[in-house]
Amino acid sequence: MTQPLSDVGAPTGLIDAVLQLVRTGPVPLGGYSLAELVAVDAVVDFLDEMPSEEEVGEAVRSLAARQLLVALPETDRLQVRGDLGIAVVFQQRARSVIDARVTGTEPGRPWRTLLLPQPEGVALEVLVDALGIYELSLRETDDALRRLRERLPDGDAESEPANLDLVLAATQRSALVTVTQYSASGTAESAKLSTDLVLAQQDNRLYVFARDPADPARPVSQGLDITEVMELIHNLSALSADREADLHSTAQPSSPGWFMRAHAGIMRRLRRDQRAVRGS
Repeated sequence: MTQPLSDVGAPTGLIDAVLQLVRTGPVPLGGYSLAELVAVDAVVDFLDEMPSEEEVGEAVRSLAARQLLVALPETDRLQVRGDLGIAVVFQQRARSVIDARVTGTEPGRPWRTLLLPQPEGVALEVLVDALGIYELSLRETDDALRRLRERLPDGDAESEPANLDLVLAATQRSALVTVTQYSASGTAESAKLSTDLVLAQQDNRLYVFARDPADPARPVSQGLDITEVMELIHNLSALSADREADLHSTAQPSSPGWFMRAHAGIMRRLRRDQRAVRGS
């Protein structure tokens, strides 16, 4: 089968033009099936399952009929065009992804959200619904995080120690949020550093669990509210930009231990803020 182009060959000025457009409001990039995304190598490394070769072949034909895939002259490769091409460009620029999966969602609401932040304060948002449609858009990162917050469990922060398995067994709504830093070569992404948060809502109480920095396999109840959760998610997803800058310093953050130390540092600051508010 003809293989997609490894990049979309973005025209000069495209990124700046799109970024300026996002400043005026969200830019919808259309809805696509899993097979269509796989056909152009979009967000493939963040998917849980792969379609069959027959489904991908049919997707290629469908995209070609809509002029979203165009054969390059004198090659056996394809070029991604249109809104889908813009989405692939911004995916290739990202170096972190926020992956949120929510249980107990209402019909017609997305159960999964992927956010790929950009250095300019814009994020590629991918919403997945129960029918397997991937709805793509570009929007300002703050707006994308606000929308994500509305989909996550909420409630008053539960500060007492808790067992994750017992909480999940009794919860009405829960979510797994994974923040991953990754590197890329062409369209091939390689996950480097990752951490998870589990949110669970019981009545009006919110339980938040994160990995213990001293024992990453052990989830620990954190006592955070949803505002603090979103601050943590935002800070962890932004670490890739800090990491690029730090590569030129003497303290190079080059291991998973660096990511967990950064996570622990953010948590300590959040807890100091909590104590300051409660003591005022």
